[in-house]
Amino acid sequence: MRTLVAVLLLFTANATLAQTTRIEFDNTDFVVTPAFNNVPLFSFEIEINRPLEPGVYDNPELVRVFYTVTGDLNNTPSGFPAFELQREISGTEFYDQGSSLRFEVDANAVLTDGVQVAELSGTDIVFTFNGREIDNGRFHPALLELRADGTGLLQNSNNIISNSPLQQVDFGEEYITELRFDGGNLTLMTAVDPPQDDPPALVSGSGSLSPLSLLLILALGAGLWLRRIRLG
Repeated sequence: MRTLVAVLLLFTANATLAQTTRIEFDNTDFVVTPAFNNVPLFSFEIEINRPLEPGVYDNPELVRVFYTVTGDLNNTPSGFPAFELQREISGTEFYDQGSSLRFEVDANAVLTDGVQVAELSGTDIVFTFNGREIDNGRFHPALLELRADGTGLLQNSNNIISNSPLQQVDFGEEYITELRFDGGNLTLMTAVDPPQDDPPALVSGSGSLSPLSLLLILALGAGLWLRRIRLG
């Protein structure tokens, strides 16, 4: 019986390792045109605690967020001549600081090669990353929007630098960068499988025990029970 319990615990631990979704892109994936101040460099990596699948992702549960934005400034509320923003935060902190993430993967998207921007639903803005921060002392956290027509925008969000005294910045007062891309060729997100040492046949797509794993556990338990009877 102890052996069976140990096996059950092992399978249950393995079953919690489910597929996640990774969003990853940087400035080299776009034609970048600074429109206000010179902010041409950026990179984004976001891991979503959810399998890659069709449907609405409206502030989905996140594992981590890492992004950078870098550029030169002139005549802005911050008064900075340049900045290099680097944010690496947990999913919980991302939402707690006032940020948001939204997009929808079309029901007809082909997921085997990841999801391209053209496979997102909508006729206008199809992807929104809003890194807005409230009372964190930062002017430059980003708002990034991608549109179905192959254009996009990167600008500072409407960040509240401090609540007391109140200090805030409106959209684009620090920088605005226009983006162009080929929606059919820009892969925005891919599936991330569990570690290879996790037996995938024992884990269902939802992260629970698959029917095969349950059968294996029952067979093992029956074998151990019969063995105890024979040794009785």
